[in-house]
Amino acid sequence: MSETEMRKIRLGVIGVGNMGSEYCRMLAAGKCPEILLAAAADLRESQRQWARANLPENTAVFASGSELIASGLCDAVMVCVPHFGHEALTVEALNHGLHVLCEKPAAVTAQSARKMADAAAASGKTLAYMFNQRTNCIYRAIRDALDSGDFGAVKRMSWIITDWYRTQRYYDSGSWRATWSGEGGGVLLNQCPHQLDLLIWLCGMPESVLAVCHEGKWHHIEVEDDVSVYLEFPNGATGTFVASTGDLPGTNRLEIDCEQGKIVCEDGIIRCWHIDGNEREICFASDNPWYQADATMYVMKTDRKNPQHAGVLNAFAAHLLRGEPLVAGAEDGVREMMLSNAIHLSGWTGEKISLPPDEEQFISLLDRKIASSAVKHCEDVTYQTDHGGTGSLL
Repeated sequence: MSETEMRKIRLGVIGVGNMGSEYCRMLAAGKCPEILLAAAADLRESQRQWARANLPENTAVFASGSELIASGLCDAVMVCVPHFGHEALTVEALNHGLHVLCEKPAAVTAQSARKMADAAAASGKTLAYMFNQRTNCIYRAIRDALDSGDFGAVKRMSWIITDWYRTQRYYDSGSWRATWSGEGGGVLLNQCPHQLDLLIWLCGMPESVLAVCHEGKWHHIEVEDDVSVYLEFPNGATGTFVASTGDLPGTNRLEIDCEQGKIVCEDGIIRCWHIDGNEREICFASDNPWYQADATMYVMKTDRKNPQHAGVLNAFAAHLLRGEPLVAGAEDGVREMMLSNAIHLSGWTGEKISLPPDEEQFISLLDRKIASSAVKHCEDVTYQTDHGGTGSLL
Protein backbone atom coordinates (compact mmCIF):
# COMPACT_ATOMS: atom_id res chain seq x y z
CA MET A 1 0.00 0.00 0.00
CA SER A 2 1.37 3.41 -0.95
CA GLU A 3 1.96 6.24 1.50
CA THR A 4 -1.03 8.08 -0.01
CA GLU A 5 -3.31 5.08 0.51
CA MET A 6 -2.06 4.71 4.09
CA ARG A 7 -3.65 8.04 4.86
CA LYS A 8 -7.03 6.96 3.47
CA ILE A 9 -10.00 5.40 5.22
CA ARG A 10 -10.76 1.99 3.75
CA LEU A 11 -14.54 2.01 3.27
CA GLY A 12 -16.93 -0.83 2.47
CA VAL A 13 -20.37 -0.08 1.01
CA ILE A 14 -23.12 -2.47 2.13
CA GLY A 15 -26.10 -2.42 -0.22
CA VAL A 16 -25.18 -1.62 -3.81
CA GLY A 17 -28.54 -0.42 -5.07
CA ASN A 18 -29.52 3.04 -6.25
CA MET A 19 -27.77 5.15 -3.61
CA GLY A 20 -25.15 2.55 -2.70
CA SER A 21 -23.99 2.29 -6.30
CA GLU A 22 -23.93 6.08 -6.55
CA TYR A 23 -21.63 6.27 -3.53
CA CYS A 24 -19.39 3.66 -5.14
CA ARG A 25 -19.18 5.74 -8.32
CA MET A 26 -18.47 8.85 -6.28
CA LEU A 27 -15.63 7.19 -4.42
CA ALA A 28 -14.20 5.54 -7.53
CA ALA A 29 -14.21 8.94 -9.26
CA GLY A 30 -12.02 10.41 -6.53
CA LYS A 31 -14.58 12.86 -5.12
CA CYS A 32 -13.58 11.80 -1.62
CA PRO A 33 -9.76 11.87 -1.73
CA GLU A 34 -9.29 10.57 1.82
CA ILE A 35 -11.45 7.48 1.27
CA LEU A 36 -10.48 4.28 -0.52
CA LEU A 37 -13.34 2.12 -1.78
CA ALA A 38 -12.17 -1.21 -0.41
CA ALA A 39 -15.26 -3.42 -0.68
CA ALA A 40 -18.91 -3.66 -1.66
CA ALA A 41 -21.64 -6.13 -0.72
CA ASP A 42 -25.14 -7.03 -1.87
CA LEU A 43 -27.34 -10.11 -1.62
CA ARG A 44 -28.28 -9.85 -5.29
CA GLU A 45 -25.99 -11.46 -7.81
CA SER A 46 -27.02 -8.86 -10.39
CA GLN A 47 -25.66 -6.08 -8.19
CA ARG A 48 -22.50 -8.01 -7.41
CA GLN A 49 -21.96 -8.44 -11.15
CA TRP A 50 -22.42 -4.69 -11.60
CA ALA A 51 -19.84 -4.06 -8.86
CA ARG A 52 -17.29 -6.40 -10.43
CA ALA A 53 -17.78 -4.80 -13.84
CA ASN A 54 -17.81 -1.15 -12.79
CA LEU A 55 -15.71 -0.71 -9.65
CA PRO A 56 -11.91 -0.58 -9.43
CA GLU A 57 -10.18 -3.96 -9.73
CA ASN A 58 -9.00 -3.95 -6.13
CA THR A 59 -12.57 -3.56 -4.76
CA ALA A 60 -13.57 -6.79 -3.03
CA VAL A 61 -17.17 -7.90 -3.63
CA PHE A 62 -19.12 -9.89 -1.01
CA ALA A 63 -22.46 -11.68 -0.98
CA SER A 64 -23.49 -10.24 2.40
CA GLY A 65 -22.79 -7.38 4.71
CA SER A 66 -21.65 -9.77 7.41
CA GLU A 67 -18.96 -11.20 5.11
CA LEU A 68 -17.72 -7.73 4.30
CA ILE A 69 -17.66 -6.73 7.97
CA ALA A 70 -15.69 -9.85 8.94
CA SER A 71 -13.23 -9.56 6.03
CA GLY A 72 -10.75 -7.28 7.77
CA LEU A 73 -10.44 -5.19 4.60
CA CYS A 74 -12.22 -2.10 5.92
CA ASP A 75 -11.79 0.57 8.57
CA ALA A 76 -15.39 1.70 8.16
CA VAL A 77 -18.60 0.73 6.41
CA MET A 78 -21.44 2.63 4.83
CA VAL A 79 -24.84 1.04 5.44
CA CYS A 80 -27.11 1.60 2.42
CA VAL A 81 -29.80 -1.05 2.91
CA PRO A 82 -33.52 -0.51 3.60
CA HIS A 83 -34.65 0.94 6.91
CA PHE A 84 -35.29 -2.32 8.77
CA GLY A 85 -31.72 -3.49 8.15
CA HIS A 86 -29.93 -0.46 9.58
CA GLU A 87 -29.75 -1.48 13.24
CA ALA A 88 -28.43 -5.03 12.82
CA LEU A 89 -25.71 -4.15 10.32
CA THR A 90 -24.61 -1.02 12.17
CA VAL A 91 -24.34 -2.78 15.53
CA GLU A 92 -22.53 -5.73 13.93
CA ALA A 93 -19.99 -3.45 12.27
CA LEU A 94 -19.40 -1.40 15.42
CA ASN A 95 -18.94 -4.57 17.48
CA HIS A 96 -16.31 -5.68 14.94
CA GLY A 97 -14.37 -2.47 15.55
CA LEU A 98 -15.49 -0.63 12.41
CA HIS A 99 -16.75 2.92 12.11
CA VAL A 100 -20.16 3.38 10.46
CA LEU A 101 -21.76 5.95 8.19
CA CYS A 102 -25.43 5.02 7.91
CA GLU A 103 -28.04 6.24 5.46
CA LYS A 104 -31.05 7.97 6.88
CA PRO A 105 -33.48 7.53 8.49
CA ALA A 106 -31.42 6.07 11.31
CA ALA A 107 -33.85 3.17 11.55
CA VAL A 108 -37.61 2.74 11.90
CA THR A 109 -37.79 3.26 15.66
CA ALA A 110 -36.04 5.54 18.11
CA GLN A 111 -35.30 2.45 20.18
CA SER A 112 -33.26 1.00 17.32
CA ALA A 113 -31.45 4.30 16.81
CA ARG A 114 -30.64 4.38 20.51
CA LYS A 115 -29.23 0.84 20.39
CA MET A 116 -27.04 1.92 17.49
CA ALA A 117 -25.81 4.95 19.43
CA ASP A 118 -25.17 2.81 22.52
CA ALA A 119 -23.17 0.33 20.44
CA ALA A 120 -21.05 3.18 19.10
CA ALA A 121 -20.38 4.49 22.58
CA ALA A 122 -19.51 1.03 23.91
CA SER A 123 -17.17 0.27 21.01
CA GLY A 124 -15.47 3.65 21.01
CA LYS A 125 -16.11 3.84 17.27
CA THR A 126 -17.83 6.58 15.28
CA LEU A 127 -21.43 6.41 14.06
CA ALA A 128 -22.49 9.10 11.61
CA TYR A 129 -25.55 9.70 9.44
CA MET A 130 -26.09 10.87 5.88
CA PHE A 131 -28.04 14.03 6.71
CA ASN A 132 -26.57 15.69 3.65
CA GLN A 133 -28.97 18.64 3.60
CA ARG A 134 -27.01 20.05 6.53
CA THR A 135 -24.27 20.79 3.99
CA ASN A 136 -26.61 22.94 1.88
CA CYS A 137 -25.46 26.56 1.95
CA ILE A 138 -29.07 27.71 2.38
CA TYR A 139 -29.66 25.87 5.64
CA ARG A 140 -26.16 26.57 6.93
CA ALA A 141 -26.73 30.30 6.39
CA ILE A 142 -30.06 30.18 8.22
CA ARG A 143 -28.51 28.30 11.14
CA ASP A 144 -25.64 30.79 11.36
CA ALA A 145 -28.11 33.69 11.38
CA LEU A 146 -30.17 32.14 14.15
CA ASP A 147 -27.08 31.23 16.18
CA SER A 148 -25.71 34.77 15.87
CA GLY A 149 -28.49 36.15 18.06
CA ASP A 150 -29.24 38.94 15.57
CA PHE A 151 -32.82 37.75 15.22
CA GLY A 152 -33.43 36.97 18.88
CA ALA A 153 -35.23 33.86 20.03
CA VAL A 154 -37.45 31.84 17.71
CA LYS A 155 -41.15 32.45 18.39
CA ARG A 156 -42.75 30.38 15.66
CA MET A 157 -41.74 28.25 12.69
CA SER A 158 -43.72 26.85 9.80
CA TRP A 159 -42.56 24.42 7.14
CA ILE A 160 -44.72 23.34 4.21
CA ILE A 161 -42.86 20.63 2.35
CA THR A 162 -45.14 19.09 -0.28
CA ASP A 163 -43.04 19.25 -3.44
CA TRP A 164 -42.42 15.51 -3.73
CA TYR A 165 -45.54 14.52 -5.61
CA ARG A 166 -45.98 10.80 -6.29
CA THR A 167 -48.46 9.07 -8.60
CA GLN A 168 -50.16 5.76 -7.91
CA ARG A 169 -47.76 4.18 -10.41
CA TYR A 170 -44.88 5.05 -8.08
CA TYR A 171 -46.50 3.18 -5.20
CA ASP A 172 -47.53 0.25 -7.42
CA SER A 173 -43.94 -0.27 -8.61
CA GLY A 174 -43.19 -2.70 -5.77
CA SER A 175 -45.32 -4.83 -3.43
CA TRP A 176 -43.17 -3.66 -0.49
CA ARG A 177 -43.63 0.03 -1.28
CA ALA A 178 -45.83 2.11 1.03
CA THR A 179 -46.46 -0.82 3.38
CA TRP A 180 -45.83 -0.99 7.11
CA SER A 181 -43.80 -4.20 6.90
CA GLY A 182 -41.93 -3.14 3.76
CA GLU A 183 -40.90 0.39 4.77
CA GLY A 184 -42.25 1.06 8.26
CA GLY A 185 -43.99 4.26 7.24
CA GLY A 186 -44.83 6.64 4.43
CA VAL A 187 -43.99 10.27 3.81
CA LEU A 188 -42.56 10.71 7.32
CA LEU A 189 -40.06 7.89 6.96
CA ASN A 190 -39.37 7.96 3.24
CA GLN A 191 -39.42 11.61 2.19
CA CYS A 192 -39.18 13.68 5.39
CA PRO A 193 -36.10 12.59 7.35
CA HIS A 194 -34.00 15.48 6.01
CA GLN A 195 -36.58 18.10 6.93
CA LEU A 196 -37.27 16.66 10.37
CA ASP A 197 -33.53 16.67 11.05
CA LEU A 198 -33.20 20.25 9.77
CA LEU A 199 -36.17 21.35 11.86
CA ILE A 200 -34.37 20.15 14.99
CA TRP A 201 -30.99 21.48 13.78
CA LEU A 202 -32.38 24.97 13.15
CA CYS A 203 -35.07 25.43 15.80
CA GLY A 204 -34.27 22.91 18.50
CA MET A 205 -36.07 19.79 19.68
CA PRO A 206 -39.81 20.20 20.21
CA GLU A 207 -41.16 19.16 23.60
CA SER A 208 -44.51 17.95 22.25
CA VAL A 209 -46.38 17.29 19.01
CA LEU A 210 -50.02 16.97 18.00
CA ALA A 211 -50.42 15.41 14.58
CA VAL A 212 -52.89 14.19 12.00
CA CYS A 213 -51.46 11.48 9.75
CA HIS A 214 -53.80 10.57 6.90
CA GLU A 215 -53.12 7.05 5.69
CA GLY A 216 -53.89 6.53 2.00
CA LYS A 217 -55.62 9.89 1.66
CA TRP A 218 -54.43 10.60 -1.89
CA HIS A 219 -53.27 7.13 -2.98
CA HIS A 220 -54.29 3.49 -2.61
CA ILE A 221 -51.68 2.75 0.07
CA GLU A 222 -51.68 1.68 3.72
CA VAL A 223 -49.20 4.25 5.11
CA GLU A 224 -49.42 8.01 5.58
CA ASP A 225 -49.25 10.27 2.52
CA ASP A 226 -50.49 13.52 4.15
CA VAL A 227 -49.31 14.84 7.53
CA SER A 228 -50.03 18.00 9.51
CA VAL A 229 -48.22 18.60 12.79
CA TYR A 230 -48.45 21.23 15.53
CA LEU A 231 -45.25 21.52 17.57
CA GLU A 232 -44.45 23.14 20.90
CA PHE A 233 -40.89 24.01 21.94
CA PRO A 234 -39.42 24.34 25.45
CA ASN A 235 -39.03 28.14 25.21
CA GLY A 236 -42.71 28.66 24.36
CA ALA A 237 -42.23 28.80 20.60
CA THR A 238 -44.69 26.92 18.42
CA GLY A 239 -44.52 25.45 14.95
CA THR A 240 -46.35 23.70 12.15
CA PHE A 241 -45.04 21.06 9.76
CA VAL A 242 -47.01 19.93 6.72
CA ALA A 243 -45.87 17.17 4.35
CA SER A 244 -47.63 15.34 1.54
CA THR A 245 -47.01 13.34 -1.63
CA GLY A 246 -50.38 14.38 -3.04
CA ASP A 247 -49.95 18.10 -3.84
CA LEU A 248 -49.39 19.21 -7.44
CA PRO A 249 -47.69 21.61 -7.74
CA GLY A 250 -46.13 21.27 -4.32
CA THR A 251 -44.53 23.83 -2.03
CA ASN A 252 -41.29 24.02 -0.06
CA ARG A 253 -41.55 27.05 2.19
CA LEU A 254 -39.84 27.51 5.55
CA GLU A 255 -40.70 30.54 7.69
CA ILE A 256 -39.08 31.25 11.05
CA ASP A 257 -40.49 34.15 13.05
CA CYS A 258 -38.20 35.59 15.72
CA GLU A 259 -38.18 38.35 18.30
CA GLN A 260 -36.29 40.74 16.01
CA GLY A 261 -37.54 39.76 12.57
CA LYS A 262 -38.20 36.74 10.42
CA ILE A 263 -36.54 34.47 7.88
CA VAL A 264 -38.42 33.02 4.90
CA CYS A 265 -36.85 30.44 2.61
CA GLU A 266 -38.56 29.49 -0.65
CA ASP A 267 -37.37 28.64 -4.16
CA GLY A 268 -33.78 28.59 -2.94
CA ILE A 269 -33.93 32.24 -1.82
CA ILE A 270 -33.63 33.36 1.81
CA ARG A 271 -35.52 36.60 2.47
CA CYS A 272 -35.04 38.32 5.80
CA TRP A 273 -36.91 41.06 7.62
CA HIS A 274 -35.09 42.69 10.53
CA ILE A 275 -36.53 45.18 13.01
CA ASP A 276 -34.85 47.58 15.42
CA GLY A 277 -35.46 46.40 18.94
CA ASN A 278 -37.11 43.30 20.35
CA GLU A 279 -40.80 42.64 19.68
CA ARG A 280 -41.29 41.36 23.24
CA GLU A 281 -40.08 44.69 24.60
CA ILE A 282 -41.92 46.77 22.00
CA CYS A 283 -45.19 44.99 22.81
CA PHE A 284 -45.24 46.30 26.38
CA ALA A 285 -43.34 49.57 25.95
CA SER A 286 -45.13 51.13 22.98
CA ASP A 287 -48.05 53.55 23.44
CA ASN A 288 -49.21 52.86 19.89
CA PRO A 289 -51.96 50.20 19.78
CA TRP A 290 -51.39 49.74 16.03
CA TYR A 291 -47.60 49.76 16.04
CA GLN A 292 -45.99 48.70 12.75
CA ALA A 293 -42.29 48.00 12.49
CA ASP A 294 -40.14 49.71 9.89
CA ALA A 295 -38.48 46.43 8.92
CA THR A 296 -35.35 46.18 6.83
CA MET A 297 -35.77 43.54 4.16
CA TYR A 298 -32.85 41.87 2.39
CA VAL A 299 -31.84 38.64 0.69
CA MET A 300 -29.40 36.64 2.78
CA LYS A 301 -26.11 35.79 1.09
CA THR A 302 -24.59 32.32 1.29
CA ASP A 303 -21.19 30.88 0.42
CA ARG A 304 -22.97 29.03 -2.44
CA LYS A 305 -21.29 25.75 -1.43
CA ASN A 306 -23.48 22.66 -1.39
CA PRO A 307 -21.30 19.53 -1.24
CA GLN A 308 -24.17 17.22 -0.27
CA HIS A 309 -23.29 13.49 -0.06
CA ALA A 310 -19.60 13.96 -0.87
CA GLY A 311 -19.44 16.62 1.85
CA VAL A 312 -20.76 14.19 4.45
CA LEU A 313 -18.33 11.49 3.34
CA ASN A 314 -15.37 13.88 3.38
CA ALA A 315 -16.31 15.13 6.84
CA PHE A 316 -16.58 11.50 8.01
CA ALA A 317 -13.05 10.79 6.78
CA ALA A 318 -11.69 14.03 8.27
CA HIS A 319 -13.24 13.12 11.61
CA LEU A 320 -11.65 9.68 11.63
CA LEU A 321 -8.26 10.94 10.48
CA ARG A 322 -7.99 14.25 12.33
CA GLY A 323 -10.90 14.57 14.74
CA GLU A 324 -12.72 17.21 12.72
CA PRO A 325 -16.50 17.65 13.23
CA LEU A 326 -19.01 15.27 11.67
CA VAL A 327 -21.96 16.61 9.70
CA ALA A 328 -24.33 14.51 11.83
CA GLY A 329 -23.52 12.02 14.57
CA ALA A 330 -25.19 9.18 16.48
CA GLU A 331 -27.39 11.35 18.70
CA ASP A 332 -28.66 13.28 15.68
CA GLY A 333 -30.06 10.02 14.35
CA VAL A 334 -31.75 9.31 17.68
CA ARG A 335 -33.34 12.76 17.81
CA GLU A 336 -34.70 12.57 14.26
CA MET A 337 -36.26 9.18 14.96
CA MET A 338 -37.74 10.43 18.24
CA LEU A 339 -39.51 13.24 16.42
CA SER A 340 -40.65 10.99 13.58
CA ASN A 341 -41.96 8.35 16.01
CA ALA A 342 -43.72 10.99 18.12
CA ILE A 343 -45.56 12.34 15.06
CA HIS A 344 -46.65 8.85 14.04
CA LEU A 345 -47.73 8.05 17.60
CA SER A 346 -49.79 11.23 17.85
CA GLY A 347 -51.42 10.52 14.51
CA TRP A 348 -52.28 6.96 15.56
CA THR A 349 -53.64 7.87 19.01
CA GLY A 350 -55.07 11.35 18.40
CA GLU A 351 -53.22 12.55 21.49
CA LYS A 352 -50.57 15.19 22.11
CA ILE A 353 -47.29 13.33 22.54
CA SER A 354 -44.47 14.58 24.74
CA LEU A 355 -40.90 14.00 23.65
CA PRO A 356 -39.23 11.64 24.06
CA PRO A 357 -42.20 9.45 23.08
CA ASP A 358 -43.07 6.17 24.77
CA GLU A 359 -40.92 3.80 22.71
CA GLU A 360 -42.72 0.64 23.82
CA GLN A 361 -46.12 2.10 22.95
CA PHE A 362 -44.84 3.13 19.52
CA ILE A 363 -43.38 -0.31 18.81
CA SER A 364 -46.56 -2.04 19.99
CA LEU A 365 -48.75 0.01 17.66
CA LEU A 366 -46.30 -0.32 14.77
CA ASP A 367 -46.23 -4.10 15.26
CA ARG A 368 -50.02 -4.18 14.94
CA LYS A 369 -49.82 -2.33 11.66
CA ILE A 370 -47.06 -4.62 10.40
CA ALA A 371 -49.14 -7.69 11.35
CA SER A 372 -51.93 -6.55 9.02
CA SER A 373 -49.60 -5.21 6.33
CA ALA A 374 -49.81 -6.18 2.67
CA VAL A 375 -46.21 -7.44 2.80
CA LYS A 376 -45.74 -10.15 5.41
CA HIS A 377 -42.08 -11.07 4.96
CA CYS A 378 -40.05 -7.89 4.53
CA GLU A 379 -36.80 -9.81 5.02
CA ASP A 380 -37.35 -11.33 1.56
CA VAL A 381 -37.87 -7.95 -0.05
CA THR A 382 -35.37 -6.03 -2.16
CA TYR A 383 -36.42 -2.43 -2.53
CA GLN A 384 -35.49 1.21 -2.95
CA THR A 385 -36.23 4.22 -0.76
CA ASP A 386 -36.62 7.72 -2.12
CA HIS A 387 -33.90 9.44 -0.13
CA GLY A 388 -32.16 6.57 1.59
CA GLY A 389 -30.59 3.20 1.07
CA THR A 390 -31.34 0.74 -1.65
CA GLY A 391 -30.70 -2.94 -1.83
CA SER A 392 -31.46 -6.18 -0.09
CA LEU A 393 -31.64 -6.66 3.63
CA LEU A 394 -28.15 -8.01 4.29
